[in-house]
Amino acid sequence: MAFETRIASERVAAPSLSLRGPLAIAIACFSIWGLAYGLLDVLNKHFQETLNVGKAQSTWLQIAYFGAYLLLSVPAGMLLQRAGYKIGIIAGLLVTAFGALLFIPAAQAGGFTYFVGSMFVLAAGLCVLETAADTYVAVLGPAEHAPRRLNLAQSFNALGVFCGPLIGGFLFFAEKSEGASDQGAVQATYLVIAVAVLLFALLVWRARLPEQGDPALSDHDDGASDGAVGSVWAHRHFVLGVVTQALYIGAQVGIGAFFINLVTETWPGLSSRGGAFMLSIATAGYLAGRFATTALLLKVAPRTILTLYGLINLVLCLVVAAGIEKVSAVALIGTFFFMGAMFATIFTLGIAGLGAATKQGASMMVMAIGGGVLLPYPMGLMAESYGVPAAFLLPAISFAAVALYGGFGARHARP
Repeated sequence: MAFETRIASERVAAPSLSLRGPLAIAIACFSIWGLAYGLLDVLNKHFQETLNVGKAQSTWLQIAYFGAYLLLSVPAGMLLQRAGYKIGIIAGLLVTAFGALLFIPAAQAGGFTYFVGSMFVLAAGLCVLETAADTYVAVLGPAEHAPRRLNLAQSFNALGVFCGPLIGGFLFFAEKSEGASDQGAVQATYLVIAVAVLLFALLVWRARLPEQGDPALSDHDDGASDGAVGSVWAHRHFVLGVVTQALYIGAQVGIGAFFINLVTETWPGLSSRGGAFMLSIATAGYLAGRFATTALLLKVAPRTILTLYGLINLVLCLVVAAGIEKVSAVALIGTFFFMGAMFATIFTLGIAGLGAATKQGASMMVMAIGGGVLLPYPMGLMAESYGVPAAFLLPAISFAAVALYGGFGARHARP
């Protein structure tokens, strides 16, 4: 009897072991777009200084980046539905590498518009990659553990976000030798990224990644094989989740875009390079917030965490908007800890219970990342007219919406 019990337990454990490799590959993808995003906000300030673009104009980098998500998430979801997770991940990696390579001729041309175009192509690849990886992590295990899995994966995304400002601070704001190009460091950085991404794509091509319906996923299904009732838009928690995700991403992007501007204006004597390193400290808090929340989810419901974090960041953004010397900068750093878990928590609450429409719902949730286009430009206009601190009233409104979704909008979602 003991022998039979042991054999049965091994049969249950085997699929879990077989999913560790695919899960590791999916999680590695999160670091890639984390690094790309971490560099984005440093590039914003770098181009303000080297290409003499204004605060509002510089946000076209963010608009290009998140506009790609807005325009291409649905096609990415269709590709994922048609070709599967592996092809989706590889396609995303290849387009990302191509976009990174475009930064080399863009730097040679020296015009801001060329960088905006290169950023759009790079983000198009990241959109496909994220649509595939976010959904894949959600299905690689029991549905009730999806928030913890996605928060863990997003923790590695936050690791990339943390490294981005460090790299950008050291390279983009370094003292240049005589005759050196303002964009030489940008060229070198994105060349390295392109090569690394291509090598990773080769690794993924050679790996075995189980698809929906594969025996390895049969005991770890999230319900995606079950019939969904009606359209995804008939699910109230999903619709509100997409709207909330768009508002949250808008807040996150706006905060990142004007972080260096805010801290250099409210912290006397702080240089742009110092501001970039301070952004790394903030993103370390972002990373810590994701790991801490992954552990906290063992005991606290996702909706409770989302409501609490939204309210805290609402208060912190109001402190930032007050423009208090040093205090506002510290409050802005604090917002990153509580932003860390928001995307993954909204994502998993939003797609819970969608059944066979899970992939479609996930692509809509990724499309909501296009909400990053909503706040940066209006914040830039407010910063130019009323000062940078006042612009942070807009993220405060978004965090109020996040708290409301946690408290009421996600009420009927599971888990």
